[in-house]
Amino acid sequence: MTVHLKKLSVGSISIDSLKGWQKRRTDAGLPIIHPTRNWPRRADELLDGGAIYWIIKGQMIVRQPVIDLIDIKRDDGRPACGIVLAPELVAVWPRKMRIFQGWRYLETDDAPDDMPQTDNNEAMPAELASELRELGLL
Repeated sequence: MTVHLKKLSVGSISIDSLKGWQKRRTDAGLPIIHPTRNWPRRADELLDGGAIYWIIKGQMIVRQPVIDLIDIKRDDGRPACGIVLAPELVAVWPRKMRIFQGWRYLETDDAPDDMPQTDNNEAMPAELASELRELGLL
């Protein structure tokens, strides 16, 4: 059974700022790796199609598939878990979240649905999608 993680995107102010930071890494030929002190105990479930659901400015608004978990060293030399992420970011229906440290598990049934995509394979603007949802068109 698949499980996800929810995590604050510290320093990000929007999906575009998160995307920009990650693009700089991939443009430099580096993988997108999020370091974390603790290894997920439910690693097998996370690697079975799991994702990180990023929280930006108090709202869970985007998910990013998890590719692998690797051993890394933190800046201070201590061992850590590196969460290797796919480069694609998928906008989800925004959900208000309380601030917390570290990451938390997110069960698949509790994860927000993906936002509708436009013909250009981009997320529909949240305001438009919300209005269409209220009208029963989504």
